[in-house]
Amino acid sequence: MASSAPHRAAAAPVLPPRALNRATLARQLLLSRDGRCARDAVGHLLGLQAQNVKPPYYQLHARLAGFRPEELAELMESRQVVRMVTMRSTIHTHTAEDAVALRSLVQPARDREIGNFRTGLGGVDLGRLALLARAFADSEPRTMGEIREELLKEWPDADPASLSVAARCTLPLVQVTPRGVWGLSGQVRLTTLDAWLGRPADDVPQAPPIDEVVLRYLGAFGPASVKDMQVWAGLTRLREAFERLRPGLLVFRDENGVELFDLPDAPRPDADTPAPPRFLPEFDNLLLSHADRSRVIPAELKGRTSNGNQAYRTLLVDGFVTGVWKYAPGPEQGGRGEPARVIVELFAEISVAQRREVVAEGESLITALAGPGTGAPGGGVAFGSITG
Repeated sequence: MASSAPHRAAAAPVLPPRALNRATLARQLLLSRDGRCARDAVGHLLGLQAQNVKPPYYQLHARLAGFRPEELAELMESRQVVRMVTMRSTIHTHTAEDAVALRSLVQPARDREIGNFRTGLGGVDLGRLALLARAFADSEPRTMGEIREELLKEWPDADPASLSVAARCTLPLVQVTPRGVWGLSGQVRLTTLDAWLGRPADDVPQAPPIDEVVLRYLGAFGPASVKDMQVWAGLTRLREAFERLRPGLLVFRDENGVELFDLPDAPRPDADTPAPPRFLPEFDNLLLSHADRSRVIPAELKGRTSNGNQAYRTLLVDGFVTGVWKYAPGPEQGGRGEPARVIVELFAEISVAQRREVVAEGESLITALAGPGTGAPGGGVAFGSITG
C-alpha cells in the first residue's frame, strides 16, 4: 500500500567546516594567488573594505600574483575605481560600475539609517538638503565639516552630526584622490559620484536586479546562507530572491543545519587542499561578510581579532585565523631608521614548517609594499606580542 505521507526531498549534503573554509578561500582568491588584474579582482570581490587607506592594497597583495601597489593607485587616479560608502554603511573601494550599481542597491538601507537620526533633523527637508549638498560638493570637493557648515546655514537649529549623516546617506559621496592613493596623503574630501565620473546628475541609476547580485555574492563568498548575504549587504528580506534562484543553485547544509546556497560550477576544493599563510588587513571582507564567521575564525578565537571597534590585522594559517600582525615601516616609508618588519602574535602553536611559510609570506609582503632589500637583515618577520 502506497504511503500517504508527503514526498520529502533528500536532505542537503553537509559541508564540514574545513570544506566550507576551502570553498570560501577559493572564491576569495586566497588558496593560490590569481593572475587577473587588480581591476578585475576588485570587481570579482564586489569591492574591498576600505575604512583605512592601506587595507585595499594589502587585500590585493594577498590575492594576486605580482601585484604592485602602483596598479591600484593608477586605477584610483584614473577614476576606474573609487572609494565611497556602500555595503554596511562603510567605505569600500569599488570599480566605477559597481560604485553606481551597488550604491543604488543599498540606498534603501541608507534611507533607513537617516531615520535613526530623525530627532536631530526636525524641520529639515531631505530633498532640499540633497540639492544644497550636491551643489556645494559638486562645485569643488569639500570636507564633511564644510558640507555640514553649509547645511547649518539653512537649518541652524538642526543637530550638526545628524546633518552629516543625512548628507552622507542621501548622496553617493566619493572620497576624491589623492586620498587612497598609495604613497600619497590627503584629507578626506568629497564630491558626488556623478561629478567624479562625469555622469549627468539627472541620470538616476537603477539598482541592479537583486538576483544578479545574489549570484555575484555567491561567486565571491559562497557557499552562503540568506542571512550571510544580508550581513554582507546590510539589507534584509533577501529570502525571496534565493527562492527564485533555488532551482539553478546547489544547496548544502553546515554542521548546524543552516541551509547554504552555491553556484553549480563554483570551486569547492577538497577539505585537505593546502592553504598557504596569508596576511590580511583590518576589516578584510573575508571576515565580515557572513553571519557565521566560524568558517574562518575558530570559535575559541571569537573576540580576539578586534579591540572594541578597532579590528586587528589577521594572519591565516591553514586557512583559519591563527594570529594578528602589524607592519613596522622602514625609513623609506617614514619609519624610525630600522628596516621594515612584520610583527606577528600567534594565538596558537604552529609547526616549524608553517612558521617558515609565515616568514616567507611576511617577507613577500615587505618586498611588495616597501621594495626589494628593505626588510631586516636575516628576515623581516618577528614573532612577539602586539595586542597586549
